[in-house]
Amino acid sequence: MNRMSALSTLAAVGLATTVAFADDHAAEQASVDFIDRSGNSVGTGLITDGPNGILINLDLHSLPPGKRAIHIHTVGTCEDPDEGFVASGGHLNPDGMQHGLMNPEGPDAGDLPNIIVREDGTVQVELFSHLASLHGDGGRAAIFDEDGAAFVIHENRDDHFTQPIGGAGPRIACGVIQPTE
Repeated sequence: MNRMSALSTLAAVGLATTVAFADDHAAEQASVDFIDRSGNSVGTGLITDGPNGILINLDLHSLPPGKRAIHIHTVGTCEDPDEGFVASGGHLNPDGMQHGLMNPEGPDAGDLPNIIVREDGTVQVELFSHLASLHGDGGRAAIFDEDGAAFVIHENRDDHFTQPIGGAGPRIACGVIQPTE
């Protein structure tokens, strides 16, 4: 077999193996529709559950410019926008950890990096969290428990240390995390 044939055969085997792996290990996804405190749509999100955590893709609009905290909250509801989405509860935190990615006694499973809203009110970002999973895989906090979970965007940035929410301030947008069909 000449070198070119050997490389072609190796490439074909590698491609077949990759396709078989992808078919056997299709990642589960969830979707999010965000609303603001007036009940208006402010964008969408897609969560992909992987072996080491969740990948979060956000495509947001109509938000006030600047750094904003975003967290996973413990109850999957955004039913009370005029009351500031308080029904979504506190952070996803089944292990009772302290708040903050920079806290030596944290972080809690709902903690995420801040998002930066552009001057035109848009955000397009990909975040990763090794602290949560859609169903609690790998001992991580489960998003799809008995009452679900929601993303909440706050008025201020998170300092990743101050208790209980890093100085993030009032809740300005919310999105319930839903299974993708």
